[in-house]
Amino acid sequence: MEPVTLITGGSTGIGAATALALLKQGHRVAVTGRDANKLAAFADSASAGERLLTITGDAADEHHVAAAVSRVTSTWGRLDNVIANAGFSLPGNLESHAPEDMRAMVLTNVLGPALLVRETLPHLRESKGRIVIIGSVAGVRNTPGNLYSVTKWAAHALAENTRLLVGKDGVGVTVVAPGVVDTPFWDERGGTPEAAPSMTPAQIADIIVLAINQPAGVDINHVTLRPTGQNG
Repeated sequence: MEPVTLITGGSTGIGAATALALLKQGHRVAVTGRDANKLAAFADSASAGERLLTITGDAADEHHVAAAVSRVTSTWGRLDNVIANAGFSLPGNLESHAPEDMRAMVLTNVLGPALLVRETLPHLRESKGRIVIIGSVAGVRNTPGNLYSVTKWAAHALAENTRLLVGKDGVGVTVVAPGVVDTPFWDERGGTPEAAPSMTPAQIADIIVLAINQPAGVDINHVTLRPTGQNG
């Protein structure tokens, strides 16, 4: 039986690269995103036919999350892996963020993964599946006034809380915490810093796939990776 993987924020960047890697490996993959046009463009480029399911929705909306999980399980009858990838950052810092933007970032980056875990645990307990939460180097070190960093520290804590909850059930939980990755994530911040070393989405996808492919009884809990030369 082909494994089934659900990825939030899967139309571009790390999510899309991971979807492509898992499709190549033989998974059936569902990706969610808020932009239907980006999802459609990704589906066209992936050329995976019925092995790829695209679902428009907001990762921070409990109804959208429940509907996405229901669609995946009703379509394919199982769920083996979930990857909480949806997230974004804001330019500036605590002093310059608009409060409504702060709220949106906290909901997407913290509530979103929590909702995904909550909704998928019954299925993952059944399949003895795996959860991957995309964290960040910003979740292991602080910089001044960085609210995005606060959300990633919270996401890392969610992963450990979840591991303690479901490890006894055979469900694996992994945080993948990258440094600078050249993705559309940086668009709202003015683009990837030209002087900064960066990694590719495919390189992060390789680590996610590595975590998912561990044999039963082995659980990679946390991977932090930086491009060589990133000092922060």
